[in-house]
Amino acid sequence: MSSLAIVPSITVTKTINATPEKLWTYLRDIGSHVEWMADAESITFTSDNTEGVGTTFDCLTKVGPIKLNDKMTVTSWVDNKEMGVTHSGIVTGVGLFTLEPAGDKTLFTWSEKLEFPLYLAGPIGAFFAKPILKLIWTRNLSRLSSKFPLK
Repeated sequence: MSSLAIVPSITVTKTINATPEKLWTYLRDIGSHVEWMADAESITFTSDNTEGVGTTFDCLTKVGPIKLNDKMTVTSWVDNKEMGVTHSGIVTGVGLFTLEPAGDKTLFTWSEKLEFPLYLAGPIGAFFAKPILKLIWTRNLSRLSSKFPLK
């Protein structure tokens, strides 16, 4: 029997009022993600590099009463297009940000596939985690969008 419960894939999207190049200039600073991710309390780099494939960092994450140290590694990095990560530690899985041009704006897509240990409520926890995380990440993208107001 597996000791992990898989949360079905979660994808959220938002059109951001910035070109992919302008948005990427902001996103490439991984340390700044705590400014728009309400569930990310702090980011501490564990590698010498702070951007690009191979960058590692710990993200202190809090969702409701659950607080954990999300260990992450950047696995893909295509300027102005995508940033992918793996999660290890208590929660494992993969995440991907993609940027697609939409006129003078950007369609930002955030996809995650996560696995939770059974001691975080197993399949029941995974069932309830999906809508909660989707709501949090949708709000996070609204917070990110607010960094690029209409002119």
